[in-house]
Amino acid sequence: MGFIQIIELSTKNYDQLERLHDQWRAATEGQRTVVSERICADRDRPASYTVIVEFASYEDAMRNNDLPATAEIAAGMTALADGPPVYRNLDVLRRD
Repeated sequence: MGFIQIIELSTKNYDQLERLHDQWRAATEGQRTVVSERICADRDRPASYTVIVEFASYEDAMRNNDLPATAEIAAGMTALADGPPVYRNLDVLRRD
């Protein structure tokens, strides 16, 4: 069963967030289990972003979560955010 994690956050430091993401991608090359990733800007709420990360399974997501670089980017995102990020963990029940 597929698994999707959605992270919602607000930040005035989007460029720094992108640099963190680039560092994470370099540090996890060949190790990460992400199938796809989307970073979206909210048109109705300035400086608000949604990150949608897809995995083949919950277990793959947990393996990705256990990578040291994932803990580092999570801490960095929290530090850059205007408030605590909101995490949503979703099992994919159907894809048409």
